[in-house]
Amino acid sequence: MGDQKFGRRGLVAAIGVIIATAAGVVTYGSSSPAVPQQQIATADHINRVPGAKPTIRVEHVYSAARHRDVTLAFYLPAGAGPRGLPMSILLHGLHGDARHAAIGDLADVLASAVAKGSVPAFGFVAVDGGDNYWHENVPGDDPMTMLLDELPGWLKERGYGEPFAVTGVSMGGFGALLYARRRAERGDPIAAAAAISPGLITTWPEMAKRKAFKNEGEWTSLDPLRHLKATGPTALGVWIGDHDRFIDGTRQFMREVRPEVGTVKSGGHDDGFYRKVTPDVVQFLAKYAKPAV
Repeated sequence: MGDQKFGRRGLVAAIGVIIATAAGVVTYGSSSPAVPQQQIATADHINRVPGAKPTIRVEHVYSAARHRDVTLAFYLPAGAGPRGLPMSILLHGLHGDARHAAIGDLADVLASAVAKGSVPAFGFVAVDGGDNYWHENVPGDDPMTMLLDELPGWLKERGYGEPFAVTGVSMGGFGALLYARRRAERGDPIAAAAAISPGLITTWPEMAKRKAFKNEGEWTSLDPLRHLKATGPTALGVWIGDHDRFIDGTRQFMREVRPEVGTVKSGGHDDGFYRKVTPDVVQFLAKYAKPAV
């Protein structure tokens, strides 16, 4: 993922906001202030509401934790204002970024469900996290600290409260479970964590290929499979395809943790599978979406 420099330490270089609508994309300038396998029955596909399109806003902010400008992407139901709107963090996968974090048709499913009235309004916020499983693998580049200590401020500046949940896919699924653990360790657990096709790998030689950890000891200190109860009271939802390359580790996690939702469906590690499960993900998160403060 290439990084562009739009500002210096302590400054937010918000260069634009993109709003996606049914008619197309409108761009306008903006400035911002500095700053085991357990199968549980889930909802059927949410019927789409014609014309119910999500609003997508994209900005650039400076992350002191990552020492670079990063993209913030907001995926919101149409017409939803920021004040009091519950927000879930959305963590992208390996080689991904905030602009492409809404896998499958997640944003459209959310917009349709809210328009239909089947779920309360809430949104997603994604941020660029690099390729290091949402931890500080490269000295001075710490995406987890960014999530824990900087993202709440960025949300507050825009009228949102503390995030109520975290959602992640693949590497982001690993990151979502790690974020939930860190919040619990701080005595401030989030309400829910949704892990989609999480990158749970059972052997160090396989994980080492990704060059995302300095050594085996660092990996085992962070691996959700070795810290099964560390997320505390956070409600967990896990979805995986039966042909996904991470199926073994994810089945082990579901068998031992017994999450509130643990679903294996036919499919692989791809967009086709994500589209199958995004309605269930939205329904799971909606149960915990309370107005932010």
